[in-house]
Amino acid sequence: MNRAWFIVWALVVCQVAAWAFAPQKPAEPARPTDGPGYGSNEAIFVDGRARTRREATLAFEIPYGSRCAGEGRKRFIGSVNGYYYRRQNEAERYPETFGRPGADYITKQWSTGEDKRLERLTQEAYAQGYLQPSDFDDVARKAVEAVVRGERLTVRSCAS
Repeated sequence: MNRAWFIVWALVVCQVAAWAFAPQKPAEPARPTDGPGYGSNEAIFVDGRARTRREATLAFEIPYGSRCAGEGRKRFIGSVNGYYYRRQNEAERYPETFGRPGADYITKQWSTGEDKRLERLTQEAYAQGYLQPSDFDDVARKAVEAVVRGERLTVRSCAS
């Protein structure tokens, strides 16, 4: 009887060891869907985009003299950074998550008249020396560099 229990115990230990030390299969990444290009909670993101645009628009209404130093500068750069960060992040993530429909959808969402206006205001602020791509974090910087590409710096308004 002892020998039988020993053999059963040895088989159980071997089986547990095999499970514990066996290599696991890597998880497959989620495949993009061929759906509408967005998820079920998209209404929340639409509202967030509108709020982000509104904050960026208000930042461009900050008086020119306040854009160079202090709280005014921090607010100006922070709001513009928030806008371009969200825009660039969504432009990268929607295609990853939803495939081609997501890429088409998010491109359309960030191509409104208000977005074109914010791009033009960004180009003007760059040309007048109120902002530089280096003022922004890595994600937002990609979008800002694309927007100001081809613009010439005409005045250095914030040069110290």
